[in-house]
Amino acid sequence: MSDTDLNQKRDHLLSVLGGYGSVAVAFSAGVDSTVVAKAAQLACRDRAVAVTAESPSLAAGELDQAIDLARQIGIRHRVVQTSEFLDDDYLANPANRCYFCKTELYSLLTRLLPELGVDVIVNGANLDDRGDHRPGMRAADEQAVRSPLIEAGLTKADVRELAHLWELPVWDKPAMPCLSSRIAYGVSVTPERVRRIDAAEQFLAAELGTRELRVRLEAGELARIEVPVDLLPRLLDPELRQRTVAELERLGFRCVTIDLAGFRSGSLNALLPIESLSIPG
Repeated sequence: MSDTDLNQKRDHLLSVLGGYGSVAVAFSAGVDSTVVAKAAQLACRDRAVAVTAESPSLAAGELDQAIDLARQIGIRHRVVQTSEFLDDDYLANPANRCYFCKTELYSLLTRLLPELGVDVIVNGANLDDRGDHRPGMRAADEQAVRSPLIEAGLTKADVRELAHLWELPVWDKPAMPCLSSRIAYGVSVTPERVRRIDAAEQFLAAELGTRELRVRLEAGELARIEVPVDLLPRLLDPELRQRTVAELERLGFRCVTIDLAGFRSGSLNALLPIESLSIPG
């Protein structure tokens, strides 16, 4: 994209956010929400606040990064505790699990709007998210949550370029969905399981020197490891393979497997029937 095109998209995004008046940004420290937080700070100044949800499904280090990023951006920041793990519908882990999580978050933010002193809740959804399995978008529609990146016509690639332009350190950060997304649909979500997944991913990230990996939890406490294809030989090295099996079994997985297809985002969605992917919630 040319500098002129990127500047035009930046200005459009700032105009969209400025038109809201005052905003609360659902801020996860991912690339999308970080760009929205930066844009909100530029467009709304002290009429913007970033809100980060803390729960067992948040991976280690993500909250600290959110706090650091908000400080760097200069936006007011609030951390709130969400209670999706008290919701039986969420714990059952159906195909629309994210709907229940986002409903909890957006309902909490709606109740906090007077205290936060803002009028509008915004999220980090971009144009590319419209073609994916995103049950949380239904919750956003029901709670009148705005998606400024979509309204400004920004794709994921645009967002990364804008993050790079603004020198945000997360411009090349891999996607980091919540830990519950690693659990196969129909396998119940529990704090113990997400803690185990987090510990397993932290172990592998340190061993392989990458955050672009997943430890999926399948039925029967089976761990399915996804890493980039070029790292498969390293993971299959006898010494590391043995350490990995020992560590994951110590954590409570009963069986450890490696996915030869390699890392890909949303691989569990491939197991859903087509009709599950076509409904908004």
